[in-house]
Amino acid sequence: MGRFAVGWRGALAIILMLAGLHGLLGGLGLKAKAWLAQVLIERAWSQTLVHGVRVPPWPWADTTPVARLEFVRQGQASMVLAGDSGRTLAFGPGHRSHSAPPGGAGNSVISGHRDTHFQVLREVRIGDELRVQSRDGRRHRYRVEQMLVVDKSRVDLADDHGRDELTLVTCWPFDTLNAGGPLRYVVRASAVVSASAIPDSTLPLPSDGPT
Repeated sequence: MGRFAVGWRGALAIILMLAGLHGLLGGLGLKAKAWLAQVLIERAWSQTLVHGVRVPPWPWADTTPVARLEFVRQGQASMVLAGDSGRTLAFGPGHRSHSAPPGGAGNSVISGHRDTHFQVLREVRIGDELRVQSRDGRRHRYRVEQMLVVDKSRVDLADDHGRDELTLVTCWPFDTLNAGGPLRYVVRASAVVSASAIPDSTLPLPSDGPT
């Protein structure tokens, strides 16, 4: 653990500097802070997989990584944190605590900001493959089945539909200058298999997009 602690102190110092310069750097500073936080979170995730216990990404963190989410066709991945409060989402996508665990049975809901980690959702299409690495190290495959825009007051996004699902949520529209807003963009994907026994493969780009 000592070697791990030394390894992330430099990046942590940069995060703190960016936080202090937030007013000057604006959106660029937020994106840089989010990216650097993911580096620390991914290191904590590696330690979690090795030791079998949750490892915080920095000493005072009130959250820990719970999964790794991969967008196969887009060649992007993000570490998923426990909880989806605004403070947590500043550092990465967050898992809604009352939904199924990522890679587990049921409907797992993960939220993220549209201008950082979940900006990739604008490129997701029907048929795309998503992968989730759970805390036991297994990789679970999902296929995107639906994209929709809903009001933020919808309370049924985490409902269990009798199958293993992944529900990804971000703000809508992607290009608005105002944060928040009344609408949410939702991507739903259903599990292909529950284990990582199937070899990795990237699905071809489907012809049909969001409606």
